[in-house]
Amino acid sequence: MNLNCRMTGGEHPDLLCESAYAKLNLSLDVLGKREDGYHDLCMVMQSVSLHDDVSILLNREGRFRAQSDRRYLPCDERNIALRAAKLYLERTGHGDLGASVRLKKRVPVCAGLGGGSSDAAAVLRALNRHFGNPLSLSELELLGLELGSDVPYCIAGGTMLAKGRGEELTALTPMPETCVVICKPDFPISTPDLFRRIDARNSRCRPDTDGICKALEQGDVLGVSQRMYNVFEDVLEHRSGDINAIKSTLLGAGAAGSVMSGTGSAVFGLFLDRKMAESAAKALKAQYRETFLTQTIDRLNV
Repeated sequence: MNLNCRMTGGEHPDLLCESAYAKLNLSLDVLGKREDGYHDLCMVMQSVSLHDDVSILLNREGRFRAQSDRRYLPCDERNIALRAAKLYLERTGHGDLGASVRLKKRVPVCAGLGGGSSDAAAVLRALNRHFGNPLSLSELELLGLELGSDVPYCIAGGTMLAKGRGEELTALTPMPETCVVICKPDFPISTPDLFRRIDARNSRCRPDTDGICKALEQGDVLGVSQRMYNVFEDVLEHRSGDINAIKSTLLGAGAAGSVMSGTGSAVFGLFLDRKMAESAAKALKAQYRETFLTQTIDRLNV
């Protein structure tokens, strides 16, 4: 499966293929709780080349089904990628159609890397392209927000400032192509629990969001790396030692900066030298199975 899934001979003409790219939080700040129960956030987000493969097969019987190479992922409408297909078809006048969505997963789940949100965004992109782009990018992002707070960003990705629930997006100067090592320890972190802890305390340390944006304008990857910060690291309790150990390994191996992404548990490091990145990935892979060497990518054309 690849990004350019072309049909030949006996292949089904309605098979659509799309890559679903992981996201990183270069910074993450929680500004407060909203009346609707969500939180106001301020984040600098970045896409990387690590991705899932998503394929969609439309049918005229109105059937919906999801398949994945991860047995623990739901195959019914609890699957966010399948919900994305149904939502798009209903809203664009194709409610008589069904879809089978197949996922080949590489992006770790429950990791703060936007794996599910990216899969849903890939479904929206692929279907919109298939039907001749009836929805603009902003309309597609609004549709994505109904599925999850990270979905609007994941539709086009790139280097973005995200505010509100994550749906208020402002394009930033693209991050120069940079090597990234991502490592996810073998445990999840409860997102609701972290938000409860954030609500119970006043965060004294805040990310230097303006400084990151200025460093991006100057193409200064080192400046970005040195300012990365995630307020959720301040309220970690469960297995926080693993998070700190991974960060220490990355920094000791030459990372210019390291931080946890989203609500975790994945940690990443930015490297100015590819050989150092390769060495760090090899060292972490010996202890943590879900370790990846990847790189930053630019905004997608939607």
